[in-house]
Amino acid sequence: MSDIGAPARRPYRVGYAPGAYDLFHIGHLNILRHARSQCDYLVAGVVSDEMAELAKGRRPMIPLVERLEIVRSVKYVDAAFVETVPDKVETWKQVRFDVIFKGDDWRGTPKGDKLEKDFAAHGVDVVYFPYTVHTSSTQLRRALDALAEPAPAPGQVTGERR
Repeated sequence: MSDIGAPARRPYRVGYAPGAYDLFHIGHLNILRHARSQCDYLVAGVVSDEMAELAKGRRPMIPLVERLEIVRSVKYVDAAFVETVPDKVETWKQVRFDVIFKGDDWRGTPKGDKLEKDFAAHGVDVVYFPYTVHTSSTQLRRALDALAEPAPAPGQVTGERR
């Protein structure tokens, strides 16, 4: 008997896609879209302001409550979870996902290697998706910071050494 018209079974049941999701951009959307195509149910982990500051040295520009609402509203996301601890295994104990999705900028790095090792012990796969090179929150933040710098006074030479 054929299941024509039935939705195809995806490789994973519950997927987890963590991120700060600050200054939401196409790279974030790409990760969530690709992640949802690989699982039946996608949970997006939105790191708290404090966790983002711990990881990146700066608080997000967009507050947690707004980032959470933006991510929760993306059609590929079934649920959003606030991440408040740095240990992803602790998060897994609460969410119970089969796979965690990360950008491939993590592949082969000490962080990525640790993630793979930690989750292998729990039967959780780590799947990497292509990092969207041309757009990142860091690049957007740098551009915004540059725009916020005061313009030099008329006739003032910038970058001059005295």
